[in-house]
Amino acid sequence: MLPIVDKPLIQYAADEALAAGARLLVFITGSSKRAIEDHFDCDPELEAALAKQGKSELVDLLRGILPADATCIYIRQPAPLGLGHAVLCAHAVVGNEPFYVHLADDLIDAEVPVLAQMRDHYLKSGGSIIGVQQVPRSQTGSYGIVATEEAGAEYSRIRRIVEKPKPADAPSDLAVVGRYLLSGSLFDRLKTIGRGAGGEIQLTDGIAALLQDEPVYAYRFKGKRYDCGTKLGYLEATVEYALRHPELGDQFANYLQGFVAGQKTRA
Repeated sequence: MLPIVDKPLIQYAADEALAAGARLLVFITGSSKRAIEDHFDCDPELEAALAKQGKSELVDLLRGILPADATCIYIRQPAPLGLGHAVLCAHAVVGNEPFYVHLADDLIDAEVPVLAQMRDHYLKSGGSIIGVQQVPRSQTGSYGIVATEEAGAEYSRIRRIVEKPKPADAPSDLAVVGRYLLSGSLFDRLKTIGRGAGGEIQLTDGIAALLQDEPVYAYRFKGKRYDCGTKLGYLEATVEYALRHPELGDQFANYLQGFVAGQKTRA
């Protein structure tokens, strides 16, 4: 629910999924995440009160949070047992259909939303798809890392995936980020793999099992990623999105220029 300028990260995630054609949004939440449900809930009384006050722009803003044909389902993860377990919690709703996984902490600014990019590749080739980007070797221990058939290719079949390997053990420097388009058969793997690193059910382990039977592709998406799970990434996203904001951008740019000039003067 942390905002980037005037919109929480979870709204950016919903907008990207909707742009990729999703209309059933499944949120896997913890015990303290009621604010997510409240954010997407409609409030007819508030809308009516705002309309009566002539605040039509605020009414439009509230109604624009989700389109009328979108449905939200909220599922409580009973314990923090890993990303794979969180995905498995959605099985009863998703069934065996292909589905997206979007981790909202990874904000990606792209001309074409990344999930829509992945959908287009899926329609051409089929198979599960994972969003990846190169990272410094020193950082491989913070990511799932993949090795592909065609090193350097934008889109290539994955040969191997490893969860958070040490730099010396990493099969490449291609890191998995928070965008997936996955086969419904992944759920069967998640049910049987057991707990992996950290005593959790790892999504990476489920994908590794899926690799044995189905093609899974790595896609170097087009766009700039901000890791909003880190303080620096969150600040970078806030500043850069603010500079591009249609209403605030020019004012904020002027403020930053003045602030930097003042800092130099004091120095």
